[in-house]
Amino acid sequence: MSRVGKSPVMLPEKVEVTIAADLISVKGPLGTLSQAITPNVKVEKIDNRLEIKLNENSRQANAISGTLRALIANMVQGVSKGFERKLMLVGVGYRAQAQGDKLNLTLGFSHPVVHQLPVGVKVETPTQTEIIIKGADKQKVGQVAADVRNYRPPEPYKGKGVRYADEQIVLKETKKK
Repeated sequence: MSRVGKSPVMLPEKVEVTIAADLISVKGPLGTLSQAITPNVKVEKIDNRLEIKLNENSRQANAISGTLRALIANMVQGVSKGFERKLMLVGVGYRAQAQGDKLNLTLGFSHPVVHQLPVGVKVETPTQTEIIIKGADKQKVGQVAADVRNYRPPEPYKGKGVRYADEQIVLKETKKK
């Protein structure tokens, strides 16, 4: 069994888990998430922890056990604490403004960019050049951050564009005569 799959997932106090034949649902203060379970692994709830067991001894079941354990751990963390990604806008005139379930971006194009947020993802703009994307589903939060960054990725000469807050941009040197 994979090393990741062997370790149990600890459940906080406010998190409830429902295990069906082919689905696991995790409910907490920040929402409800569910994940499909393949037939070659099973999930057992023992006291306040979840353990992943193999139904068959195959290479695929071994790989799926580690992946499923990581997905369940992310679901438990998402419904209890949540996930967030920070983006920074670098450039003259680059601005962001959150309006309900939409994010309005001014990124130097001739038109404003309006990004529609999926259900379960919220966005905040503490300043005009800072975007904080929050949600319970780690995959959705990361995908929204990647989509927003993709409108104007950082360019290599001045570093202008949308970047993650912890991202380091390696600037190229300009051409010399």
